[in-house]
Amino acid sequence: MAYGVGRALEGRRCAAIETDRLTEKILIIGPAWVGDMVMAQSLFMTLKQAQPDATIDVLAPGWTAPLIERMPEVRRAIGAPFDHGRFDLAGRRRLGHALRAERYDRAIVLPNSWKSALVPWFAGIPRRTGWKGEMRFGLLNDMRWLDKQRLPMMVDRFNALAFDSGRIAAAADFPRPHPNPHLVVDAAQTERTRQKFAMESERPVLALCPGAEFGPSKRWPDDKYASVAAERIAEGWQVWLFGSAKDAGDCASIRAQLTPDAQAACHILAGRTSLAEAVDLLSLADAVVSNDSGLMHVAAALGRPLVAVYGSTSPAFTPPLSDRKRIVRLGLDCSPCFKRECPLDHNNCLRTLPPELVSSALAELEAGA
Repeated sequence: MAYGVGRALEGRRCAAIETDRLTEKILIIGPAWVGDMVMAQSLFMTLKQAQPDATIDVLAPGWTAPLIERMPEVRRAIGAPFDHGRFDLAGRRRLGHALRAERYDRAIVLPNSWKSALVPWFAGIPRRTGWKGEMRFGLLNDMRWLDKQRLPMMVDRFNALAFDSGRIAAAADFPRPHPNPHLVVDAAQTERTRQKFAMESERPVLALCPGAEFGPSKRWPDDKYASVAAERIAEGWQVWLFGSAKDAGDCASIRAQLTPDAQAACHILAGRTSLAEAVDLLSLADAVVSNDSGLMHVAAALGRPLVAVYGSTSPAFTPPLSDRKRIVRLGLDCSPCFKRECPLDHNNCLRTLPPELVSSALAELEAGA
């Protein structure tokens, strides 16, 4: 039965698909973005709550493995050997045929692309669930039609796919809140990572994540980050700057705006760590300030006190899923625009957001800790 959340369907309680099959074997086709993969853990947790003995495997780009490996709900990560945007029909057929031996009962396809539904179809998985997306008739045989008003958040849309389409009566019956993602780190490995990068453990750590892979419209300016860093360093903290190699220049700019004494307490990790190492080190932070980015979601899933800075995007769609957070935004009439670059050429939603708002949010988190 097609799933339109707005339809009036019989039944008052939600139930997971086939909860009588306690050993269901499920293949998840996972997303390719860091933040989306973190949010997808909420779905994995929902599935395991309904079926504790279910087996969950996740097919996703290989670089997401360090996240999946920290999700105890997942048995294994299966690397998808397809470059971004590459169709590779033959490769998807080979992988699907190889996965037939696993005899999965069900696949849940999280991306909306047509090609993302090919592997479970080639694998002959009997039940293939996902949103309609790019007209995937035939590839999906449990296709759902999305009502964005009823399911406004990405985590809503992920979790909805765990439930039988015939048992959801209305939005009020959809179970909320969803479980928050919770990445599990190994304390001994984390300590080895800290020692590898010679990061001291005596002073409290403020982690700053000034990057955003999506584009410049999501980046709070470097001088604002530098102001927050300087304030914390003056209070006896150290600052760790996280990000990819693309963010190293912004991190260097932040550090360069500090006094020479303050620079000694500010450490650039952007471009130096693997994703696994970044997760380990972020787990040691006493507080985090981040743009709306993948690392923001990682920090939330690690339970770190988090201030998330929003401009061109909206916390109504992809908020950090944590109880230890504060969201800071100006809410200008022109935002959220969801553009990679400011269409008005001023980026005022972030350029005019003062560091005092972030410092105040950090203080609130500390007071409530």
